[in-house]
Amino acid sequence: MPSPVVRVAAVAVAGVLSCAGCSSAPEPAAPSSSTPEASSSAAASPTPSPSLAPDAVAVSPGGVTTKVGAPAESTEDDYFQACTAARTWMDQRGGDPKTQIEPYLKMLQSAPTVGPGDFDKKWSELSAGQQSAVIVAVEAAADALCG
Repeated sequence: MPSPVVRVAAVAVAGVLSCAGCSSAPEPAAPSSSTPEASSSAAASPTPSPSLAPDAVAVSPGGVTTKVGAPAESTEDDYFQACTAARTWMDQRGGDPKTQIEPYLKMLQSAPTVGPGDFDKKWSELSAGQQSAVIVAVEAAADALCG
């Protein structure tokens, strides 16, 4: 019979091995080579928030869309550019980037111009999946996870 220390170590190793692929940051989905459009497949595809019904939208008291109940849909390049644009904007303002998520989203959602932060489209022209991807990219920017 193994000693208690050996049993605890074995349980700890088993726990680590069972979560070998776990991460708190969303990982880009690997493109499928089954279609010619695979290079533009969704790069950031986390599932919608469990508390948000599919196709639902969460709006802050300030009127800013903060969550979209659709899987994020973007190319890897679009996601990277959106994340980088958000991080640059946040860095220019200083302070805690997490407190700047909503102001940045508000700026994107009301801006008359477009840029890399919103896939070069007005917010209203983005699909629900693209809006979700922009939000994911902005949240990643606040966590300095642009890659």
